[in-house]
Amino acid sequence: MNDKKLKVKDFITVGIFTAILFVVEFACGMLGFFHPYIVASYVIMIPLVGCIPMMLFYTKVEKFGMITIMSVLMAIIMFVTGMGYLGAPLIIGAGVLADLIAMSGKYKSFKKTVLSNGVFSLWICANYFPVVITAKSYREGLLESGYSQEYCDNLFRAINFKTIGVLLILCFVFGCVGAFLGKAVVKKHFEKAGIV
Repeated sequence: MNDKKLKVKDFITVGIFTAILFVVEFACGMLGFFHPYIVASYVIMIPLVGCIPMMLFYTKVEKFGMITIMSVLMAIIMFVTGMGYLGAPLIIGAGVLADLIAMSGKYKSFKKTVLSNGVFSLWICANYFPVVITAKSYREGLLESGYSQEYCDNLFRAINFKTIGVLLILCFVFGCVGAFLGKAVVKKHFEKAGIV
């Protein structure tokens, strides 16, 4: 029973990979300054760019709570970096569900890892919640920050209540695709971890 309890090394592992995931998110986020459609493409970019560290993380996950804690940390980071709290329920909810899916395969099933990573990737859409839910004030904030009217129009054309469903689906799909790509790169780590 004690083996199921998280230990210091587990928390360190979560911390390290959360930091790496944030760096990936931040790097992709910087590209969004160039064009609003790049912001909408985060749902494709982040799961693919982050697929290798995420799959390495999954090879080290053997207990319930590690994926959940990562999601909580990401929610806190998103809040601290100015994305607000609106996306927190999605981030944490996706983390808990991803943890449960991976646990259902005893953290040794690659099929469950694929589904888990797909669900976990939904956290990316939390970036869009301020745009969708607080559209008016968000637009005003962008204009006050020096963004052009054209940038704002294109951003809200790409991200709104009508497109958020499609963006969520893309998050899941490319999260699953990313799992296959990541495994292909770090195949030896999967074999060592006994994930089949």
